[in-house]
Amino acid sequence: MTIKRKPAVALLFLLPIALAFLSFFLGRYPITPLTLIRVLASRVFPIEPDWPDTVETVIFNIRLPRILLGMCIGAGLAVSGAAFQGMFQNPLVSPDILGVTAGAGFGAALGILLSGNSVTIQLFALSFGILAVALSYIISRVYKTTPTLMLVLSGMVVGSIFSALLSLVKYVADPNQKLPAIVFWLMGSLAATSKRDLVTAAPPMILGMLGLLSVRWRINLLSMGDEAARSLGVKTELLKGIVIVCCTTVTASAVSVCGIIGWVGLVIPHVGRMLVGPDHKILLPASLALGASYLLLIDNLARTLTSAEIPLGILTAIVGAPFFAFMLRKTQGGWQ
Repeated sequence: MTIKRKPAVALLFLLPIALAFLSFFLGRYPITPLTLIRVLASRVFPIEPDWPDTVETVIFNIRLPRILLGMCIGAGLAVSGAAFQGMFQNPLVSPDILGVTAGAGFGAALGILLSGNSVTIQLFALSFGILAVALSYIISRVYKTTPTLMLVLSGMVVGSIFSALLSLVKYVADPNQKLPAIVFWLMGSLAATSKRDLVTAAPPMILGMLGLLSVRWRINLLSMGDEAARSLGVKTELLKGIVIVCCTTVTASAVSVCGIIGWVGLVIPHVGRMLVGPDHKILLPASLALGASYLLLIDNLARTLTSAEIPLGILTAIVGAPFFAFMLRKTQGGWQ
């Protein structure tokens, strides 16, 4: 049964909050709930610390940045996927449809090859991700319009080019040091998350999500087709540009700090439609909450299932692909 009321949608936001609280207790260093509450409260109230300094280091320098960044990435990819699926009128569209993931992956691999410095890797990944989408948009321009089909085809072309360049970088990389680092980065992980990553990546992702949420009701009109949207007074080119810029900012920022994490932007919007329906005014906030919860859950599994941390991209594919196949079977390919 579809949830129609906004208060019910608001309850979805309690799920990532609860998962975030539970995530503090997972890890090799045990922390009790009472200790966590007292440590967090000590930053606001004058509480005399009776815990080791290691506890504060684990909470504020390791787990808190990882939890917050994971929530931002999951929410951003899910919202971007929902927005793109509405804009392209296609339930099989994901945030990397315009080549941003391939471009960011190539940029990160190039950064690892040239220096290996984390700042360089993030800068290269973000820059080439934005460049890939810009090239897709330029190629798709037909006269003064940007047909949806041309955008998709241009994204395929640009994505293939950057995928080939990525293969070239891996081919020339040192097989003992650089190549393993490139391969591991491409599989996606939050293991090396720091406060600096949170400060640099979270603000652009939040701005991109706010931009998408501000135009979410207009995406309903885009999902009806360009001609129908124009007849209702929507400036389709401007609206497409806003959606593309916001989705690109979110996706490129996410890929620049955690690598390539697939299936989140494809699967979570479908779960949101099953719960709240296809209205993007409600679907985008629901996807935001579900995406943050999903990636938190996957990250918790990644760092607790085995002694060695499992890359996120592996788990999201293992969980997402069968679940997506189940949903296609259940809904018979329908999404409206």
